[in-house]
Amino acid sequence: VRDHCPLKPVLHQKEDNTLIFEARFESGNLQKVVKINEFEYQLTLRTDLYTSRHTQWYYFQVSNTQAGVPYRFTIVNFSKRNSLYKHGLQPLLYSEADAKKHQVGWRRTGNEIKYYANNVGQGRHRYFSLTWTFQFPHDQDTCYFAHCYPYTYSNLQEYLVAISKDPVKSKFCKIHILCRSLAGNIVNVLTITNPSKSDKDTQRKAVILTARVHPGETNSSWIMKGFLDYILGDSDKAQLLRDNFVFKVVPMLNPDGVIVGNHRCSLMGQDLNRKYRSNVKKWYPSIWYTQNMIKRVMEQRDVFLYCDIHGHNRKQNVFMYGCERKQEGKAPCAHPRSFPLLLSKSCPDMFSFPDCRFSVQKSKAGTGRVVMWKMGISNSYTLEAS
Repeated sequence: VRDHCPLKPVLHQKEDNTLIFEARFESGNLQKVVKINEFEYQLTLRTDLYTSRHTQWYYFQVSNTQAGVPYRFTIVNFSKRNSLYKHGLQPLLYSEADAKKHQVGWRRTGNEIKYYANNVGQGRHRYFSLTWTFQFPHDQDTCYFAHCYPYTYSNLQEYLVAISKDPVKSKFCKIHILCRSLAGNIVNVLTITNPSKSDKDTQRKAVILTARVHPGETNSSWIMKGFLDYILGDSDKAQLLRDNFVFKVVPMLNPDGVIVGNHRCSLMGQDLNRKYRSNVKKWYPSIWYTQNMIKRVMEQRDVFLYCDIHGHNRKQNVFMYGCERKQEGKAPCAHPRSFPLLLSKSCPDMFSFPDCRFSVQKSKAGTGRVVMWKMGISNSYTLEAS
């Protein structure tokens, strides 16, 4: 689509310094841009498809840049009252020229960053603006801005192809099709364990990990990639884990939402992490098939741990949500706080136990964490990363 944009020839007249914006690419999100003056632009994000909400994720391209002059961008239709942009978060910038010349990738950028309520809202909708100033590093560069480091469906497919072609990793990592999404995209499931030397394989407990049910939480995909790099590595600890556990991994639960640049929803405008109690296979295939896969695993072996990986937009640190009854038993071996506490001890600079929560709210009844817990997995968690 980008190559056939009719505006490009018109705007590339010698004297025209107007920036050219584009977001019609995988995971892109931008609806409208208004040029306020020579170096100031007002941007509107596209809401999640078939909703009027969930404006948070942005990812767009800018070309026809001038170096060394201060531009100001203002995104005017954020929907959340609070934001880490109030606490030091900066937008991300990627310069094609810097990537080519200096191997510099995504980096945080922006000065005079402010996040504030505006008067754009209609009716009950209140909107919030994010504004920042910056200078492009090069003339006539092509740059990208994003809310968080992008990780597309194509990135995942390339990663999985590389595993399947690796003569070592492919022996203990089997990649299968779990199902197809509403739009026909493949949802993969990985089974990771060392080949069994005896018939005692059923004694291996299972660990189930899922990610990217919310498309705009790209940090969940980067954490998943970090886990897979580690568990597929040749360290003694990775070998030991593969000897003792069977890992079932669904790395991208909502590929459709990822592809179209949604922040939270599926193609039906639904939050899939509220649909684990639904039996409608047709509308929420990845959720239905994931739950069925877990039921099958539970018939074959004990499930030691279930964890769904997310990104958090308003809180700092890495932390977990678990599940416990108000009168949680005195049995320490199965206590839901044990695993997060161990994590905080082993990486205190990254994981924050004080930010963890273990209550089960009514509004979370349809989440993976709560439904798996009610199915009998006591170590059932959501991992959140800032």
